[in-house]
Parts: sequence; C-alpha cells; structure tokens
Amino acid sequence: MKRIGSILLWSAIAAAFIGPGTVTAAASAGAGVGPALLWAILFSGIATFTLQEFAGRLAIGTGDDLASVLRRRYPVGFARLATLLLVGGAILLGCAAYEAGNILGGAAGAMLAIDLPKPAVTLILAFAAALLLLAGSPQGVARLMAVFVGLMGAGFLAVAISLAPAVGPLVAGLVPTPGFADDPAALLGVLALVGTTVVPYNFFLGAALARGQGLGEMRFGLAISVGIGVLITAAILVVGTALAGEFSFEALGDTLAERLGGWARTGFGVGLLAAGISSAVTAPLAAALTARGLFASAEDQRWQAGAWRFRAVWGAVLLIGLGFGLADIKPTPAILAAQTFNGALLPLVALFLLAAMNDEALLGDAANGPLANGFGLLVVGVATMLGLTAVARAASTALGFVLPDPGLMLPAFAVLGVFLGRAVTRRTQG
Repeated sequence: MKRIGSILLWSAIAAAFIGPGTVTAAASAGAGVGPALLWAILFSGIATFTLQEFAGRLAIGTGDDLASVLRRRYPVGFARLATLLLVGGAILLGCAAYEAGNILGGAAGAMLAIDLPKPAVTLILAFAAALLLLAGSPQGVARLMAVFVGLMGAGFLAVAISLAPAVGPLVAGLVPTPGFADDPAALLGVLALVGTTVVPYNFFLGAALARGQGLGEMRFGLAISVGIGVLITAAILVVGTALAGEFSFEALGDTLAERLGGWARTGFGVGLLAAGISSAVTAPLAAALTARGLFASAEDQRWQAGAWRFRAVWGAVLLIGLGFGLADIKPTPAILAAQTFNGALLPLVALFLLAAMNDEALLGDAANGPLANGFGLLVVGVATMLGLTAVARAASTALGFVLPDPGLMLPAFAVLGVFLGRAVTRRTQG
C-alpha cells in the first residue's frame, strides 16, 4: 500500500509536466521532424528522474525544502546575490513563462470542448486556478487532475499504436546525431522537449513532496511517475507525425477524432483543460514556495500559505499568465518559447543542485556517491551542450558569423558542462 500511495503522491510531478506545453512541444516536434527527436524525450526522462531524485533526497536528508537549503548554503555576500538573481530569478521567470503557456494552452483545449468566447474561457480558467490556490490543497488537486491527464495520455497511446509506425525510424530516433544542430527547427524542438519535461520548478515541488517519505518509496513512486510521463510524451510525438502541415490544437484534435471517433476531440479538449488547470496551479505555487525558501524560513508566519507575501507571489505569476491569455497571443509560439527558455536555463539549476548534493556536511551519508555524480554530470553536460548551442545559434544569426562544425561544437560544449560540474563537485567536497 505504501508503494501505491507513493505512486499517487508523485503523480503530481507527471501531472505538472504533462500539460499544454508538453502536448505542444511533442506534437510540434513530431509534425516537424518525425520521430528523430525521441532521444530528447529519453534524455529528458533520465534528467528528470536524476534531478528530482536529488531534490527529494536533499529534502529527506535535511528536512528542508530546496530553496531553504540554498538560502542556508549561501547566506551572505556575492554567493547569496548570485543565488537570488540566478536561481531565484530563473525559477520565478520560468514559472511566469510556463504560466502563460498553461493559461493559453488550457483555454485552447477548453474551446475544443465548449462553445464560449476565448476571453471568457481564459478568465474562467484563471479564476479556477486562483480558487484552488486559495483553498490550500494544490497537491490534492494536482493528483485529481492527473486522472484526467492520464485519460488524455491513454488516448494518445491508443492512437500512436493504431498508427503502426515503422520500428526502424523509432529505434533510430533514440540515438542523437550532430546534424540536429544545423536545423533550427530541430534544435528548438530539442530544447522545447527538454524544457517541458525537466521543469526546474518541479524540483522545488518534489522536495516538498519528499519530506516525510522514505528514500526507497520516494524513488519508486518517482520512477513510475516519470516513466509514465515519458511514455505519454513519446506517444504524443508519434501522433504528431500523422499531422498534415503545422501543429495546432485543432489539427491534433481532428487526428484523434479520425482514429478514435468524434468523442475523442471533446475528450482531448477536456484533458487539455485539466492539464492546463493543474499546471496553472503548480507553477504559481512553486514560485511562491521558492520565494519563501529564499527569503525566509518555512515557519516564518509572514510567509505562510495564507499570508499576503506568499499570495502576492503566486498572484503575480497567475496574473502574468492571465495577461498573456487575454492579449490574444497565439498559444503555440508562446508555449514553445517558454519551453526553450527553460531548456536553456536548465544547466544553471542543475549545477546548483549538483553542488548541494555533494555537501557532506549538509547530507552526511545521503550525499552523492560516484554513480549519482556520474548521472548528474551527464545531465549537466548534455543540458549545457543544448543551452550553449541555442545561444551560439542566436548569436551567429544576430552577428553574422559562421558556427563551427556541429561534430566539434557539440562535444566541446558537453565537455565544458562536465568540466563545470566536476569543478562544482570538487569545490563542494573540498
């Protein structure tokens, strides 16, 4: 029973990252380049489990949430400023970017199921998220929404199987090739897939979920949750390969309806709405938890869930998402931009987390061993490679210089990431 309870508890993580952003990123990648980016989903699953396990083990070992640990590790001086600006700023901006995608995508999904004007749907969605945040039980809501998201995922799995895709291209898609860096669409697709799955704010939620759990049950529940999320994401990508032309929620709903019947379009809309509400709750909550951990202790009455400071943070994030929704911005470009932004910021957050996990004075026997550090360095290396490649491509477009051959550039960026990660671990251990 404990393991079943752990799966249900950690399903909140899958519900948080299987949202409108995941549907958009995966289906767009499938429509644009076929199954060639399945390797990015596989890497995202490995990275998600690795970093979420780090955050969970940190919470179990210290009894504190992730932001509080960062505040204690860097209490004064330049390190404190860097923590606030880089980690805190990245998480808060990331939450705001995700919230825009959650509101836009959730509203687009609802309009497939109900006949209401878009502004009205957007206001209803944001109001529902605000009520759930005020109710004070967002984790329970996330688990409830996970049921709807799971049903939507089951539909994608059924359609992916019915498409009977050739096995060869699927297997080939699990292995990356340097050529993806030459294709802007493929590179942005990889960053979007990574950014929509390896969600930095989920580390802070995961640390909160892990408190009070045993290490074994935390790992088991997390592994099942992440595995199911990765499988659903891969199925969405495969379904995206069947789209004729560019991705849109309407085109994806039509594809589901063709394979499963007219009800599937409505079901997809309801599932997307549920995913949008679930994610629209977790993103502002994570922003508020992060701000509280960075600026105060969990016991500080000024930062309790009902206090104005806590509510002001999640309210600001929610209002940003609502503003994007009412501005009539097209959801797909906004969502992909948010995922790409977070994918580029991932190396920074991963480095901070890797440093904390090697602090033996903080964690004792729960600190990282060689195997955990090996996976951590793999994640940092690949994430750095992807982030720096995106920055380099943007710079080359703006300044007009020619990039080195991807066969040289990508390994160089990956080695740089591993070098930085190793330097961080040695500094912390020393």
